Amino acid sequence: MVRSAANARQAQLTKPAGSLGRLEALSAWVAACQGECPPTVFTRPRVVVFAGDHGIARHGVSAYPAEVTAQMVANITSGGAAVNALAATTGAGVRVVDISVDADTDPTVSQFKIRRSSGAIDREDALTQDEVVRAIDAGRAIADAEVDEGADLLIAGEMGIGNTTPATVLIAALTDTEPVAAVGRGTGVDDAGWSRKTAAIRDALRRVRPHVADPVALLRIGGGADLAAMAGFLAQAAVRRTPVIVDGVVVTAAALVAEDLAPGAREWWVAGHRSPEPAHAVALRQLQLDPIIDLGMRLGEGSGALVAYPILQGAVATLANMATFDDAGVSTRDAAPESEPESAE
Repeated sequence: MVRSAANARQAQLTKPAGSLGRLEALSAWVAACQGECPPTVFTRPRVVVFAGDHGIARHGVSAYPAEVTAQMVANITSGGAAVNALAATTGAGVRVVDISVDADTDPTVSQFKIRRSSGAIDREDALTQDEVVRAIDAGRAIADAEVDEGADLLIAGEMGIGNTTPATVLIAALTDTEPVAAVGRGTGVDDAGWSRKTAAIRDALRRVRPHVADPVALLRIGGGADLAAMAGFLAQAAVRRTPVIVDGVVVTAAALVAEDLAPGAREWWVAGHRSPEPAHAVALRQLQLDPIIDLGMRLGEGSGALVAYPILQGAVATLANMATFDDAGVSTRDAAPESEPESAE
């Protein structure tokens, strides 16, 4: 009903019908999420960066060493990462949480730490049953805390060397996609690294495919603590009726699982961007999410979602703040012409 009211209001604004393109659909989506028309512009967007290491990173699937994860957590905490720079231009707050970094991190970010690194999924389970449950619960608790503190829009980001490997495993398993069609370059691996990554994903898929109907088992066997926490976060955001801009391939992999954890949750999400990772396009199609931007970004951290955020904010502002034809005294296209004065003859 609210979405219909938003569409009806769009038709009354001082512009040709449909002239704002997809901004009109985005504004109606926000109105539906907020449950009111016109919607209100966002005042407290929040980015949560989920950090975690993966045992598979020790087996040559990334162009960077695993130690970079902990180093980047410190960089984000001190405000020096891309996510910080982009958030500063939009007024978004940034929080980083250590879910499974393979190092000791500052207590301010490690409250929800599950373990040091998830397992190497081509040869062992990522997590124990207890760990996967605690990770999902951690994500739910983080979402609750952000909403309780006033967040009106959430962005999930990630930081973890090697995390595109388990993300691709989850996506390939849930979409029945072969590894060679889903594997990307991640942080920029060479051909040999791509081959190692493909083999690792192939072996992990053999282990997870019998469990595609069980989202918790999928996360336990072929995911990781950070992915499980993101899935819990995304599912709980929907429960709390809070819109989310979904970022790149890793977050979207978690979103696929979150949709199974909480069917219908995807109605509360919009895709921020499309990354060059082949698996990302596959996952977006499965979720029926159309990305706002496509700039070839593949950084992660929530960076693509942050670049898309001002577009979403602009969409809301047009629906909320533009005058209607009646308000502005502007004639509509089909307004009846004034009658001609009678002849003086």
